[in-house]
This record gives sequence, structure tokens and C-alpha cells, in this order.
Amino acid sequence: MSIEPVLNCRDIQASIDFYTKVLDFGIVVAPDPNPESFDSRYALLSRDGDGLHLSSHGRENAVFGAQVYIRVKNVDELCENFVANGVKLTVPDGGTTPVDQTWGMREIGFRDPDGNKLTFGQPIT
Repeated sequence: MSIEPVLNCRDIQASIDFYTKVLDFGIVVAPDPNPESFDSRYALLSRDGDGLHLSSHGRENAVFGAQVYIRVKNVDELCENFVANGVKLTVPDGGTTPVDQTWGMREIGFRDPDGNKLTFGQPIT
């Protein structure tokens, strides 16, 4: 089974820029360039084989602030790349390296341009 989250976004292009230029996701399905098209407000991105859907279809009345937990094998490497790309970590608050949590995960966390909380973690070995 594969679960692919859908995140609401206010500005589809700003979200695509954040996820592709800062977090190194690739574009699988780009928005239709015709702004009148239903598909102009949707994108499918991928990183390491996992999908992430972005949608601005409900941007006028959508509730923002989703949380996504992404389990990875290389949180230290990702953290270094993300911080170099301008990410400001909220976990650890204001830090620049992952934190070992009491629940056995080494994590980093931050918010995307729409306030969605993203946490990347790997088991502490």
C-alpha cells in the first residue's frame, strides 16, 4: 500500500517552487498552463518514489495546516540540503541539525508556504 498526501495550497506555483527548488521533489504531473482548465490548480510531485499531490482547488475556503510525517533513511543529509536551500527549521526550533526525540526518532520539521507542517524522521539506531 502506498499513501500519498494531498496538500491544499493558496498559490500552486509558489508551492511547486518550494517543493521542487527547496525540497528537491520532481514534477510528475505539472499544472495545465491554461488558467481556465480544472487541471491548472493541481500538481503531482515525487521524491524517492513517494508521491505528493498539491491542489489549490479549495483555496478560497479550504482549511490549511495539514501535517505530513515522512520517514526517511537520511535525515541528516536531507537537513543539510534543506537548510542550504533556505529552510528555517521549527524542529529543532531555530536549529540547523536534526534532533533525537524521546520516542526514538531523529527529526527535523518546518512549515511550507501555506503553513502545512512537514516532519522528516528516521529511527535512531
